[in-house]
Amino acid sequence: MAYQFSDAYLRVATACPVVHVADVVHNVAHIQQLYDDAVAQGVALVVYPELCVTGYSLGDLVLQPRLLRQALDALMPLAQHTVGHATAMIVGVPLAHQDALYNVAVVIAEGTIKGIVPKQFLPSYGEFYEKRWYQHWPHANTTTMVGTTSVPFGTQLVFEVAGVRCGIEICEDLWVHQSPSTDLVDQGALIIANPSASPELVAKAAYRRQLVSVQSAKLIAGYLYAGCDWSESTIDVVMSGHQLICENGRITVERPPFARDLRLMIADIDIEHLRFDRRKDSNRGGTTGYDVIVATTTRPTMVPRPAVVAHPFLPQGESETARAERLGHILNIQAHGLAQRMLSTRTPLLHLGLSGGLDSTLAFVVACLTAEIIGRPVHEMLRTYTMPAAASSERTQSNSVTLSQLYGVPNQVIAIGELVRQQLIALGHDGVTQDVTYENVQARLRTSILFNKANLHGGMVLGTGDLSEIALGWCTFNGDHMSHYHVNAGVPKTLVRHLVMHVATQQTDAIRTVLVDILETPISPELTTTGSGEVSQKTEDIIGPYELHDFFLYHLVRWGDAPEKIAHLARIAFAGVYDETTIDTWLRTFIRRFAGSQFKRSVMPDGPKVGSVALSPRGDWRMPSDLYNAALWLD
Repeated sequence: MAYQFSDAYLRVATACPVVHVADVVHNVAHIQQLYDDAVAQGVALVVYPELCVTGYSLGDLVLQPRLLRQALDALMPLAQHTVGHATAMIVGVPLAHQDALYNVAVVIAEGTIKGIVPKQFLPSYGEFYEKRWYQHWPHANTTTMVGTTSVPFGTQLVFEVAGVRCGIEICEDLWVHQSPSTDLVDQGALIIANPSASPELVAKAAYRRQLVSVQSAKLIAGYLYAGCDWSESTIDVVMSGHQLICENGRITVERPPFARDLRLMIADIDIEHLRFDRRKDSNRGGTTGYDVIVATTTRPTMVPRPAVVAHPFLPQGESETARAERLGHILNIQAHGLAQRMLSTRTPLLHLGLSGGLDSTLAFVVACLTAEIIGRPVHEMLRTYTMPAAASSERTQSNSVTLSQLYGVPNQVIAIGELVRQQLIALGHDGVTQDVTYENVQARLRTSILFNKANLHGGMVLGTGDLSEIALGWCTFNGDHMSHYHVNAGVPKTLVRHLVMHVATQQTDAIRTVLVDILETPISPELTTTGSGEVSQKTEDIIGPYELHDFFLYHLVRWGDAPEKIAHLARIAFAGVYDETTIDTWLRTFIRRFAGSQFKRSVMPDGPKVGSVALSPRGDWRMPSDLYNAALWLD
């Protein structure tokens, strides 16, 4: 069966109707209007605020029998309004059941009232006084009558919307120490709906935003928080209509407090991603006694509009200060990992091949930060070596030497041209053909010199290759692939650039000038040459753009996405940058290289894990080394 991109997502929405307190007719009309808008946009589930049919700010009016009858009678027209549509709705009403009053959420779909969930935790502090009117439901599920229809009623209900399980908790249920949603996700709920009525206070929106996003992360769920509109403000409280849709810790869409025009917030929740992370979580319980109710069986026709980030390894949507803190934190992870390795092994020296390229520059600045951490002068702790061969450009060699000088680090220039020539002769190579042997002899000679220097002077060799190169196998086995400690192992290429730039902004003008020139130098292994003296071998011309490969890496390893889905997401993320053919070509290249390079990763040195994607065979990524044909992904 062909992969269907739209099947990966469930389109959901929160709605913020204008509510006239105790005016059921007006409120139902606006609920229906927003429902029609949701249907038109292919929404599978739309969640309205708490008690939206009557208004939350009723006070003692909620005890009026006439109002309760109107609220109950309104459910049938709302149900009729869903006939012929694949969109389910959740609305809030006060409901009398067995001579008690409950604050409930009602699930309506396909012309039917599917189930009713009462609020479990009733706030009675500060401006809240819900226990004056409502009761909580401590019993097993039962049924209640809506007109002539018997409807499931209880707190242990889970609803299937287009095959996706959804659970409900109401406002205060989220704020307590043991939220009902914890048990709901144990019953397989991937979506939690929260009809809410939360008054606005100074700084409360920020706390609410944090609470909802953290809850969605803890639950590994989509979380739909629908706060009531400011039109319900009365007496001493002001509502704001704050609404949030979060997915696994990330705010996907938000209706800011007091927004006037945004009435329907829509998001496509990636159900495959939620299920992928759920399968990795082995600590979920098995609560029993819940009833599963099918709300809808079909999914509305829609073209997914996922919120895709082109550069997932970079800080997103943060202030410059926050970005700087994030980048500084990454450097600290690298440096403290290295510091611990040096202290535990009593290593006197670090030996680093400094090429003038991005990766070795990052390893260099991390080593300098490590010296600060352990309280040693960097010129006593670090030795760098510039090892030019025939393809080495004047630009990169000059930058490596200058950078060492500016930091006061001893640097030795060791020309390896003659050593390369002699080894090629020993191998029976003509010394002219610039094939893989010609290239790898240079890489292995440089690594050999570094290890021998470590033997001669004591200490350990610091690796420079990054996460992207490890993924692609873009390293010479037992050459730059090997070191005593792989300090950049958790840093993808797109992030390397930002880390070096972050360091550059904090340095003297002279150091900044060198670092900026390194950033502007084309990425190259400098192993073949045209004889021009300039950088002629450009990595991205050979294996493809690193920003694409990092995108592919993130979605394949972090989420287990199918290649068809990765390609589709890449077309969205890089629209106007790369065409479809280019994306597909480099995706195939990535998959083939990724599958065929596991043997290198299986014996890679230790290195600090930095983010959610890591390829160490001892931790995050265990894979057979014999998957050369990549049939799992390419068939």
